[in-house]
Amino acid sequence: MPNPEAIPTLGDVAKMAGVSSATVSRCLNAPDRVVEATRQRVQEAIEALGYTPNFAARVMAAKSTMTIGAIIPTMENAIFARGVQAFQEELHRQGYTLLVASSAYRPDIENEQIRALVARGADGLLLIGHDREAEIYDYLARQKVPALAAWSHSEAGQIPSIGFDNAQAMFSLTQEVIKLGHTKIAMISGVTQGNDRARLRLQGCRDAMEANGLDAAKLPVIEAAYEIEHGAAAFAKLMARSPRPSVVMCGNDVLATGALLCAQRLGLAVPEDVSITGFDDIELARVTNPALTTVHVPHREMGGKAALELVDMVKNKSPGRSAKLPTHITWRQSLGPVGDPVGGPVVGPVAGPVGDSARPASEAS
Repeated sequence: MPNPEAIPTLGDVAKMAGVSSATVSRCLNAPDRVVEATRQRVQEAIEALGYTPNFAARVMAAKSTMTIGAIIPTMENAIFARGVQAFQEELHRQGYTLLVASSAYRPDIENEQIRALVARGADGLLLIGHDREAEIYDYLARQKVPALAAWSHSEAGQIPSIGFDNAQAMFSLTQEVIKLGHTKIAMISGVTQGNDRARLRLQGCRDAMEANGLDAAKLPVIEAAYEIEHGAAAFAKLMARSPRPSVVMCGNDVLATGALLCAQRLGLAVPEDVSITGFDDIELARVTNPALTTVHVPHREMGGKAALELVDMVKNKSPGRSAKLPTHITWRQSLGPVGDPVGGPVVGPVAGPVGDSARPASEAS
């Protein structure tokens, strides 16, 4: 019987499983090179002994920590949840462990976290968007640590990206807003400083206005942190303007939820008195009242593809390939035509009270 106070070793596992220490090592580091029956015996011995591999020894042998770092701007809401979950699931299938950090949208904190994850041996990094100082990209290149961007696609970025065209997505939604007769458009944007996703969404709205003969310079814009209360405060300010906007387009669903709550407090019916749109199509967008018309972002597809591409960059030293994923508009009840009377017929491509409808951005532009 093993000594319950002794820390089990790789040799103990080998003895219990009736194999060599080298075979146990292969089971841990290259399981595909070991037959299933042997792998099973070794796994049973590991579980019986409570053996934990020596991490430092494995790193020295494999010259890899088998860990990937991801730095996301926030964990306070669900903006990144589905994408990061899919990223982690695919990494697990590839045999990698995920380390996650949050920068609170602060470039200085992100820089610290990048250096900390590299110092701890992360084999690669997932970053959100492209806006950061050239110095940090130079640092990653010197350290030979592959990095990949997500949630934003740019062929001109300093690192590869698996994401989508934020500007085109918002352009398509604004086109539909204008088709419904809205000319008094306002926007609650995320903070654009250091955030290419927020900046491009704002640019997409302005570009669509100009393309339809509206003066984008007159677009009322309030930048706000991605929190419900900030969205509500910004909406109240926009509703105090004269003339009042007929539609408020929001940089994401969290801000749009705040806008909806504020509209209810002000006694405004949505979309009869004012329409509200979101961006991202997170779970929140389906459960608000009314449910949000928004841009659907392929979060899970993006996360899975990002994991596969980053693993390839780590294992095969590839430069990485960028991929632009499609978005589409999900039509729900928060967007209606101008002057839609309370209780009157719904005009335009607005979904019914149950379920959603979606059209690709290419059809909506």
